[in-house]
Amino acid sequence: MAASGLSDRFERRRLQLVDAIRDQGIEDMDVLHAVAKVPRHAFVPEAVLRRAYEDAALPIGYGQTISQPSLQALYLETLQIRRHESVLEIGTGSGYQTALLAELADRVYSVERIRELAVRARVALDALRYSNVAILTGDGTVGWSRYAPYDAVLVAAAAPSVPDALVAQLAEGGRLLIPIGGKDVQRLTLIRRTAAGVEEHEITTCVFVPLVGRYGWDQ
Repeated sequence: MAASGLSDRFERRRLQLVDAIRDQGIEDMDVLHAVAKVPRHAFVPEAVLRRAYEDAALPIGYGQTISQPSLQALYLETLQIRRHESVLEIGTGSGYQTALLAELADRVYSVERIRELAVRARVALDALRYSNVAILTGDGTVGWSRYAPYDAVLVAAAAPSVPDALVAQLAEGGRLLIPIGGKDVQRLTLIRRTAAGVEEHEITTCVFVPLVGRYGWDQ
């Protein structure tokens, strides 16, 4: 489903953000189109609204952030999500990345452990008429087995190791992108499930908030 039209007061700044992301090396036109289409200002608190189109992480409350757009675009380009695919997102947060996924995939299933953020994201997504997104409040480290297997799983928080439950919910040929490491710095890691087993590739270093849950960090 598509967001509302671009005719808003942030349109010029949104297109400038697309240019900034392209300058960071993102070439996937579907990803760039999604960034151009989704109004990031609809997903940030009023206190940081003026910074909505900076290529920067911003606070969204409860100790969480909306990630840097160029890093989110790298996520999406790396996963190579296609329109017919089903995607699991761990860490709904503000709902902005969820909306980007909704532009790229057929169905998006998103898990958020903080109820207040899940509710806020649902309201924003509904206002923009995204009907291909389901949100669950719960422990993202165990995934959402009801709708598995998934073609892609992306984790928007840092884990000490790869949760086996998430790998188990990948379809054959499915991709999992997750930051792995300590709480200060991580390695963004791509995992692909094949008929022969699991392949793992490091993409880049990154910094994310901790992934809290049974197979992540303690509260």
